[in-house]
Amino acid sequence: MTLPAYPDDDRATPTQIQEEIWALPLPLPMFAYVVRPVGEGPFPLVIMNHGVALQARERAFFPLVEFRDAAMWFARRGHLVVAPVGSAYGATAHDIPERGVYSPFFSRIGNCQNPNFRDAGLAVALVDTWIIDYMTAQKMTEPRNVIVVGQSAGGWAAIALSSRNPPEIRAIITFAAGRGGRVDGKPNNNCAPDKLVEATGEFGRTARIPSLWIYSENDTFFGPALTKRMHDAYTGAGGLAEYQMLPPFGDEGHFLIGSRDAIPLWEPLVSQFLDRHR
Repeated sequence: MTLPAYPDDDRATPTQIQEEIWALPLPLPMFAYVVRPVGEGPFPLVIMNHGVALQARERAFFPLVEFRDAAMWFARRGHLVVAPVGSAYGATAHDIPERGVYSPFFSRIGNCQNPNFRDAGLAVALVDTWIIDYMTAQKMTEPRNVIVVGQSAGGWAAIALSSRNPPEIRAIITFAAGRGGRVDGKPNNNCAPDKLVEATGEFGRTARIPSLWIYSENDTFFGPALTKRMHDAYTGAGGLAEYQMLPPFGDEGHFLIGSRDAIPLWEPLVSQFLDRHR
């Protein structure tokens, strides 16, 4: 499908983009929503990681395209965007123990009393490196010109990825990044906030990729107090992260990246950040 740029978007280049669904032949195969400029490329690559639903029933109905408007924003500025659908979503989401079938939900944090935030983030980060390798082999993307964007658990994976410093990645942008939010459905009730802050600091010790962390004041998964602690731990350990707190958005700021109405809020922050890190 080929689409024109928004008529009121004067900065959009090129003027046409196309949307596709790809089956990625990775070590753990998965589908991905791909939106890119019309043409052969190569283009700078953007990988967009979604969050997680902890219940298998909810994962079964996870939409294939979660951040379509945000992905188009990047594509209209010349990027090829790959938004993978994590394993254990869609048709493969249900465990059927009596048949010996277990969905490969590799980003579990484990028991909430002793969650493994670190390995859950690194598991998704590994998938991102597979995508970079695959897209580079297709000759459609520019080497060493990758931006990784993530929301919620996908943002946490991007922070984890920063600790590995892949040379292809020039910038990381997270929206509402974190893990273990809203235990038992209660707002501002994190699984193990001290462990989350500790893991963030651990990632920061080796992270040297510039990153931009965007949150909203009415995010009930990861509120201002907790995310400021995370940022302090990350930068205090040596990580490079700009922290931006947006005003309340709608009824729940955790999902602002999924709304086209939120683009005017984060667009200036992201544009200026990327201009500084070309």
